[in-house]
Amino acid sequence: MRFILKKFPPSIAALMLQCAAVVLMLPLAEFAGVYGSPLLFAILCGLLAATFSFFAGLASWWLLIQLMFAPAMVLTLAAGLPPSLFLGAFLILLLVYWSAFHTQVPLYLSSNKVRHALEHLLPAAKPGSGFIFMDLGSGLGGVLTHLAGIHPDGLYVGVEAAPLPFLWSWLRIKLGGLHNCSVHWGDLWGCDLSQYDIVFAYLSPIPMERLWRKARAEMRPGTLFISSTFAVPDQSPHETVQVDDLHRSTLLIWHM
Repeated sequence: MRFILKKFPPSIAALMLQCAAVVLMLPLAEFAGVYGSPLLFAILCGLLAATFSFFAGLASWWLLIQLMFAPAMVLTLAAGLPPSLFLGAFLILLLVYWSAFHTQVPLYLSSNKVRHALEHLLPAAKPGSGFIFMDLGSGLGGVLTHLAGIHPDGLYVGVEAAPLPFLWSWLRIKLGGLHNCSVHWGDLWGCDLSQYDIVFAYLSPIPMERLWRKARAEMRPGTLFISSTFAVPDQSPHETVQVDDLHRSTLLIWHM
């Protein structure tokens, strides 16, 4: 089962396991006489789906999602909320997590302390010199706008695939009057990393091995590749910076 499910994105695999749990629970529920309690039936489905997900090798957070999905759906339906509320919530989530389905990279926001730590990794300002900083998956533009305001001698570029975060960051840059800062809507895999002096990424564990291969192939000698929190498999960083924020973030730095 695990081999078959690995062919699908985790969200599709989780949905398949949830459906399988419901189908298998139907005859068991009739035998046990729990049809009169939709919530109890949902809890049993959640337990079975979480068990399937554990043996299928899904990440730990999927176990909690599988456990809570059916009970949460029953409780929500019982609350009698208007359908338009669910439609609005779905559309907002779609605009925010547009690309997470296939990239498996959710929206992570860098803390203020991470932004301040990045300041010290930028090249010192020199007359007639500058640098270009790239934020892969720039989210709401917090890193870009902060660094662009603190170190105006550099150029700051971001790429973001999700529509709502891209729009937010674009407006943030325009309204802030930051002429040394820009953000583009697109896929980070289409970026040519050879034109950047510093490449920063705060993504997820899933794409790091592929991103490392891309960075190694495209980035110039003497440039910096920085990953926040997520390591590259089998590649020890040349430097690390521990950040004392809520998530105990770590900046992993490679000299290319």
